[in-house]
Amino acid sequence: MTRVYRAHVFHIEGSPAQTAVPDHLVSLPDGALVVDDAGRIAWLGDFAALPTPYRDAPVIRADYLLPGFVDGHIHYPQSYATAAHGGGQLLEWLDHCIFPTEGQFADPDFADRAARYFTRRRIAAGTTAAMVFGSAFPVAQDALYRETLRAGLRIVSGRGVQTVGPAAASALLTGEQEAIDLVADEIDRWHAVDTGDPRTARIQVGIVPRFSLSVTRRTLAAMGELYDEVRGKGVYFHSHLNENNRKGDGEIAAVLGGYGTSTYLDTYDGRFEEGSKVGGKTLLGRRSTLAHAVHCHPVELARMAETGTSIAHCPTSQLFLGSGTMPWRSTFASGVNVSLGTDVGAGDEWLISRVAGDAYKVHISEPGEDGTAIHPAELLFAATLAGARALDMEHAFGNLDAGKDADFLLIDKALWEPLDGMLTMGIRSDDEGQATLEELFTLLMGLRQPAIAGVYVQGRRAIAPEL
Repeated sequence: MTRVYRAHVFHIEGSPAQTAVPDHLVSLPDGALVVDDAGRIAWLGDFAALPTPYRDAPVIRADYLLPGFVDGHIHYPQSYATAAHGGGQLLEWLDHCIFPTEGQFADPDFADRAARYFTRRRIAAGTTAAMVFGSAFPVAQDALYRETLRAGLRIVSGRGVQTVGPAAASALLTGEQEAIDLVADEIDRWHAVDTGDPRTARIQVGIVPRFSLSVTRRTLAAMGELYDEVRGKGVYFHSHLNENNRKGDGEIAAVLGGYGTSTYLDTYDGRFEEGSKVGGKTLLGRRSTLAHAVHCHPVELARMAETGTSIAHCPTSQLFLGSGTMPWRSTFASGVNVSLGTDVGAGDEWLISRVAGDAYKVHISEPGEDGTAIHPAELLFAATLAGARALDMEHAFGNLDAGKDADFLLIDKALWEPLDGMLTMGIRSDDEGQATLEELFTLLMGLRQPAIAGVYVQGRRAIAPEL
């Protein structure tokens, strides 16, 4: 049945370059989104201009309507580890908090409950699509895909590959050939399982090493060979890059010292031999996302832009682990697509709009001329369309253009009193354009999960599983 959703609509129309996003902001104070029987967007515009064929359709009211949030980087096996006290930065936190908690996912009953919990948290936060770092255990991955299918959400995931690591990670390690065999099996069984076509599928799979420290040159070479075989099927690549730059013994120092490469990115680009000599095939490309990228060299940013590789920016996580600040202006200037990621559990917040809030706060505080007040439209773009672009699914979702799948959120400000107060009673500029930006900014900064009244994917309401 065709339905009309009436609300104040915000979205970024078209397919703009990151530098042109503010010019593509659409604000419809009394807007109408028409969703057809197939779950696609049939029309968007002012409610007063609703075309005649849709005037008898049922109308659902809300205060605001936004595209569904896209989480560019989130860890399923860290669902219960948010706000975990690790006693240090990244590597200490992994040893003390993360490796032990991820080991629990070998138990099928635990994994089933965690998959339901993870799916519930995604729906509560309005995350319609996500790049999900998966569990090392196939039983847990199977549970994740099953619950995602039942709920009607979108996912790209892949088992977390580790073939080497500290004693704390021993439960997560496999042999190198076993690691490749398990990834290949996951791709065979789950990639595009719902439609058979990666251009339309809601369930998709990636090759996902934890980071370069968790694998060897031999593993990287084997992953490159596998990716070369399956890249044409729309399989993804996902990992971490340049997160922690503690001198001497941090992540970046350990990668460069262990591989002897010129840059961290070289290890994923097939240049993992001593001196950055080519040892295998690249893992970079249009369906590749690297999380964090806090401490990149210009040559790394240029290479990511050249290959179409995206960055998942995780400011909430970077604050929590003391990882530093990804420089916003220079990263954008490089031409790399930048989406937002919660990085649960290093990020202690599931709601992408709150991550956008942290991005605003972090980058306005960058020292000197690097400090920038991110435009409200750019925040919305990073939370929605940039994520769809990173997943190479911009043709299907990410905004509310006619013809796309109807992935959207309904927001009722009365469900969260502070949001209602800010939006109803807050002072706005007399200039209409500026007032629109102020309203969008307040909506993104003030939104909390209780105010998300409906989460829709392909026009169907997402259904949270029971625990």
